[in-house]
Amino acid sequence: MTERIFCFGDSNTWGYAPGDLMTPRYPRETRWPGVLARLSGREVIEAGLCGRTAAFDDPAAPGRNGARALPRALEEAGTPDYAVIMLGTNDCKRVYGATAEEIGQGLSLCLDILARVILPSRILVVSPPYLGENVWRPDRDPAFSPESVAVSRELKTVYRAIAAKRGHLFLAASDAVRAEAWDEEHLDPAGHLRLGEAINAVLFRGKDKQR
Repeated sequence: MTERIFCFGDSNTWGYAPGDLMTPRYPRETRWPGVLARLSGREVIEAGLCGRTAAFDDPAAPGRNGARALPRALEEAGTPDYAVIMLGTNDCKRVYGATAEEIGQGLSLCLDILARVILPSRILVVSPPYLGENVWRPDRDPAFSPESVAVSRELKTVYRAIAAKRGHLFLAASDAVRAEAWDEEHLDPAGHLRLGEAINAVLFRGKDKQR
């Protein structure tokens, strides 16, 4: 039976293509979960949603709380063999005023849920790409602030510690990609390719030789 990978995240998992009103979502083969499916030879379940947080309720857009949505998403997915979770960018928005540590607490709630059905060593925690220095400008995304940029850069250290303590795999997306789309928040097609390659390498380094 083909192994299955559950990918849970926000707009960078959904594949949002900023500035393209006709086709606001990249094709499946371009999105990093699609790249992961191709490289790994496994079935990938995409569970991305624009605006999703780790555990905050968005006052302007209901249903974006990741910890609340995750049990239902997992139930719909069945019982995956692996999970990749990349959340935290939207938690950096000015409306929440959250520290990196508080965002990490929200991520831990999601990890508690994943660990009920997936082995800890098969859960990959991905700290998101850093927000660009000017992401908060009015012509980009004023939901963020200069403080948001600083917090986004602290998530790597916080998430790494959480993953190590819980026995999860870890990848800093910022080590592989930058938010190079014009809005300094989302990945461009080349970024999706590099991130899919990096995630595949961490999940399956040396394992496929034994299959």
